[in-house]
Amino acid sequence: MYIVTAEEMYDMDHGAMNKVGIDGKLLMENAGRSIAASLKERVSKTYRILVLAGGGNNGGDGFVIARTLLDNDFDITVVQVVPDEKITGDALYHKQLFVRCGGNVTVMQTVDEVGPMVSRVDIVLDAIAGIGMKGRLREPLASVVDVVNKKASYVLSVDIPSGLPANEGISDFYAVQANETLITGFPKQSAFLEHTAPYYGNWQVVSFGLPSVITSDGAHRYLWTEEQFRKTIPERGRYSHKGSHGRGLAVGGSAEMPGSITMTIHAALRTGAGLVTAATAKSAIPAVASQCMEATYLALEETNGRMNNEVPIPFDNYDAIVTGMGMGRHHEARSHIRKALEEASCPLIVDADGLYHLKSLLASVTKRKSPVVLTPHPGEMAMLLDKSVPELLQKPFAYAKMAAEKYGVYIVLKGPFTIITTPDGQQTVTTTGNEGLAKGGSGDVLSGIILAMVLQDQPIMEALSNACFIHGKAADMLIADTHSVYDLLASDLLHGISKVYRTFV
Repeated sequence: MYIVTAEEMYDMDHGAMNKVGIDGKLLMENAGRSIAASLKERVSKTYRILVLAGGGNNGGDGFVIARTLLDNDFDITVVQVVPDEKITGDALYHKQLFVRCGGNVTVMQTVDEVGPMVSRVDIVLDAIAGIGMKGRLREPLASVVDVVNKKASYVLSVDIPSGLPANEGISDFYAVQANETLITGFPKQSAFLEHTAPYYGNWQVVSFGLPSVITSDGAHRYLWTEEQFRKTIPERGRYSHKGSHGRGLAVGGSAEMPGSITMTIHAALRTGAGLVTAATAKSAIPAVASQCMEATYLALEETNGRMNNEVPIPFDNYDAIVTGMGMGRHHEARSHIRKALEEASCPLIVDADGLYHLKSLLASVTKRKSPVVLTPHPGEMAMLLDKSVPELLQKPFAYAKMAAEKYGVYIVLKGPFTIITTPDGQQTVTTTGNEGLAKGGSGDVLSGIILAMVLQDQPIMEALSNACFIHGKAADMLIADTHSVYDLLASDLLHGISKVYRTFV
């Protein structure tokens, strides 16, 4: 499923009309009917529904929804919140059709009229403004939205909450706070941004008949769903052996932080890696090995409990490497990252402290022929790009794409909506996971899952997307079953991995 900007969605609509020949009135009919069908399945006919219709396609959708529900004996009131001259084209056609089918449209004269109507209905259907709106809502629509936000019992928005930008990079807006949004076509970028996503409430996508020949020319951002996971997760052959599923190396940890690398190697093995070796300070190995007997260990010489560079690491013995977790920020650790970049000829995954050291080594990253995967959270990503965290969160798609293309790396930008980006700018988003993951060690587990997935027989983009899906879904299933968002620990995720596999594979 694509994730689109407003411009990309309009291009798809225009392509359906101009290239294929589907009339715009029919597209509007299909969109409105699809939303009405969803409502009919879930809403009692005893509910009173108020449709607030604006100009443009969003208002036109509102008239189609109103007509369809009216035909099915729902209690429908329609208030047009813009003057008649603002209703044109396809929207005007569907308004007239609604009236000819027995509907009544009240044209708002003052905002004061709307408040009592909003207060006495069960559902407000927000069809005031869609993705074509430019800039902040102007009066009187801003005041209408204010009334809705203060007085409505339940708000369902059509395609996008009115006033909310569809695209990233916009912070100045005033929008409807929806309880639910029924998105037409494809989800918009703002559904995956921390400062705009809450306005959608719960959302789902309804199709309105865009032909695949048009949608394939659209965006290069995709939502990674359960369906994608089931389709792409590699099968394990009946006659495979441990060597068939990769030999991985994890470099990190210290005497003070043995838990980080422990969770990484344990997660890699749980996820399906054939062989995993932990390279860490020799004094940390007893603590790590006591928690994960299935791994092998490479003891590194240390200084004050932190690994130094006296023991060379045979990078060529491994099929993929993850490094950085629990490593620390001392200069010896930086040397480990530099050597891995220069000497490892397999995929290299850099996490945690490794990202701190990487900032001064980005020139070496661009020289590598083998893939590099960076797994920053927003703070680490902002540090790498010399941006503030608020700047980054305004445009995470754009910044991740810019960095991936500039340095030729894969980026896993972690967060409530994890954005995975390839060196050529392709992006996927995973939405699994919950606030229980906001704990130390969760990223270490993800690094291990990523290592295991990269070791399997699948393209790296699929490996990263599947890894993030597993990580978040493990948390979701544990919360639904045995844990809460308060008590969930990173180590609990190790048991959640098996739940994901048993459910989806």
